Amino acid sequence: MSKFIFLLASFVILNSYTTIAQKTTKKPNIIYINVDDLGYGDVGVYGATKVRTPNIDKLADQGIRFTDAHTVSAVCTPSRYAVITGEYPVRNNNLSSAIFDRDSLIIDTNKLTIADVFKQQGYATACIGKWHLGFGNKRPVDWNAELKPGPLELGFDYYYGVPVLNSHPPFVYVENYKVVGLTEDDPLIYGKEAKTQPYPEKWNKWDQKIGGAEKAHELYIDSKVGTTLKGKALDYIKSNSKKPFFLYFATTNIHHPFTPDKRFLGTSDAGRYGDFIHELDWIVGEIMQTLDEEGLTDNTLLILTSDNGGMLNQGGQDAYAMDHKINGDLLGFKFDAWEGGHRIPFIARWPGHIKPQTVSNALISNVDMLATFAAIVSTKIPKGQAVDSKNLLSVLTNSKDKTERSELLIAPNNLNNLALRQGKWMYISGQGGGGFGAKHQGMHDFGGPAAFPFTGQTNSDIANGQLKEDAPEAQLYNLETDPYQHKNVYDEHPEIVKQMKARIEAIKKEH
Repeated sequence: MSKFIFLLASFVILNSYTTIAQKTTKKPNIIYINVDDLGYGDVGVYGATKVRTPNIDKLADQGIRFTDAHTVSAVCTPSRYAVITGEYPVRNNNLSSAIFDRDSLIIDTNKLTIADVFKQQGYATACIGKWHLGFGNKRPVDWNAELKPGPLELGFDYYYGVPVLNSHPPFVYVENYKVVGLTEDDPLIYGKEAKTQPYPEKWNKWDQKIGGAEKAHELYIDSKVGTTLKGKALDYIKSNSKKPFFLYFATTNIHHPFTPDKRFLGTSDAGRYGDFIHELDWIVGEIMQTLDEEGLTDNTLLILTSDNGGMLNQGGQDAYAMDHKINGDLLGFKFDAWEGGHRIPFIARWPGHIKPQTVSNALISNVDMLATFAAIVSTKIPKGQAVDSKNLLSVLTNSKDKTERSELLIAPNNLNNLALRQGKWMYISGQGGGGFGAKHQGMHDFGGPAAFPFTGQTNSDIANGQLKEDAPEAQLYNLETDPYQHKNVYDEHPEIVKQMKARIEAIKKEH
């Protein structure tokens, strides 16, 4: 059955709605804030002291905070793929790395998506912010033509945002199918130098280089991107206040380059990295205030989370040197199979359904959002769709540590380090983190064992910034007794290693 026929049938069959607790006949709004690179230690309620996040902390106080939430990828593009499709990204041609300006849409338009779940039930649906999942069906992308298929072919009624990411070109906005401000006499041209602000960690090189479209580029001011996207999100909330809506709001904060509006510069004790977090917290506060003003707070499920762990790029290194541990005491960083790469903040508020001031230790993941949202709006997921998504609504609303999720497959940048979580055990199929591994402090891709002398992290396989010669070929950690992964117990539990290794292979062959 094609997605179109399925959606049409759903409108006919599933045209009545009852809330999960039979408390109201009004459909709840849902806002999913997917922050870019927000680490486990980047928020006050998760232990940060060098930055202040009063609005995010308030959100946690009014709802539930999870301590064992994870993305199924430690990298931005595949992580977003999982949210949108409810599927492990490795099922899509072993997707584990980011895509860029030449890459076409990586999601099959026949797949059920998180937006489809709501659209079936008559919701307005929007994606605002960072997309990073490609446009069109040809490579390289023709940025001067209609950018389709894209978000609108995946169930979203409206899209406005940054097409790739704020560190990589093109540095323009896209609205629905068009680059904003683009004119026929001034097209985007691959290989041409773009007139754009030269912030550090901003990439416009080699085959990704694209310029021209001066009017479109002039509209994109790095320090105003957060403000611009926030404004679009607030406009959307206000214009849809009389009908149910789903808003997927993907911020460019706090991905490099760290370019907060000038009002936030110097406000943290963690450099521009921390200042960018302060802008993020303001953005979250603006959304909360708008919900209050529109009378929507009590009927809105508001979720704030991240697409992966914090990154030890130049800004991350600067923050770390100021004693801001971006992933707390977790081992590793973005791109890694270690916990710092994928354990994330996850906060949800839903008055009347989620008990305030709740902390849950349940294992949850971003891949579970599709099935959970489908349960909220009574949408049936067809067989073969969203195959890795679990309905965790009871965990979200009943404040229980028991979870329907017994295991979780997690992909770092390097699939030789594919990882599996089962209960207290975390198995990593290779040595090291599987992420970035530049050797010298100050390098953009600094990480892995070489970064340990700088970060002060410890692991039994690593000494003096290098893997030990006698380190086991893979890794096993008991997160119940060793949450910070200090000791690799691979050699001590051969049966567990054998079973988990076999399970990874079995998952890869499923579906």
